[in-house]
Amino acid sequence: MSEAIYMRKATLNDLDTVMEIVENARALLKADGSEQWQGEDGYPTRLTFQMDIEGGCCWLLMYGNEIVGTATLMTQGDAHYMHIVNGQWNRPGHPFATIHRVAISGKYRGKHFANYIMSHMITLAYDAGVRNFRIATHDKNDRVHNLVQNFGFVKWGQVYTGPTDRDLRNVYELNLD
Repeated sequence: MSEAIYMRKATLNDLDTVMEIVENARALLKADGSEQWQGEDGYPTRLTFQMDIEGGCCWLLMYGNEIVGTATLMTQGDAHYMHIVNGQWNRPGHPFATIHRVAISGKYRGKHFANYIMSHMITLAYDAGVRNFRIATHDKNDRVHNLVQNFGFVKWGQVYTGPTDRDLRNVYELNLD
């Protein structure tokens, strides 16, 4: 690699590119046999990312001047993660950040760019004083399961990210001092 690799906050001008990356990731998930991001509601939608951008929590992974990935970091946690089923959190009641909607451009898949995203998301939240991190993923999303386990996240149970049984996700937590 011969270009700078860094992250920056997304702007509304980036929304079309973000959606291209997400649609490519959606197709990959489907090919992998995962139901994640395959629902009739189209989640995550353009509005989802617009709200992430307007809320200042959507980040872009850059390789030189090219957007190669995206992720959302919520340093104030997420209400969906308050109630865990089939397990319990390692540090219940402690403040936590959540990492959502990680996607890499198909053009750059296999080059371990997701590692840069995870490292940066953890660093940003850590710098803001957060020491506990949570992430949820579909049972068949082996890519994310492997990614988070490589970063030391531990599976603690499951959460519902929506109102139906199809919204049950495996959840992981990383605790730092």
